[in-house]
Amino acid sequence: MDGQNRENIKIGSEVEITLKADQGTEKLIRGIVAEILTNSASHHRGIKVRLKDGRVGRVQKIYPVFPKINGQEYQEGLT
Repeated sequence: MDGQNRENIKIGSEVEITLKADQGTEKLIRGIVAEILTNSASHHRGIKVRLKDGRVGRVQKIYPVFPKINGQEYQEGLT
C-alpha cells in the first residue's frame, strides 16, 4: 500500500519507515504505528508517524491486515 497517503495509514498498522537520519539510504525500520504526525492528506516522501517504540519516520511500506478466524490469521488463497 501507498505510504504517501494518510488515508492508508491507521493507528496499529504494521509499517516500515525511514528515519530522518537514514533518508537517502535503503535502511527501513519495521514497527507498529502509535501516532500519525503528518496532518496533510499526502506527502511525497511518506506520511510521518511515531512507532510504538518511540521512533519517528516516514512510511515507506504498509503491511496488510488479515482478519482472524478462530484466533488464526486468515489469508484468502493461502494455506
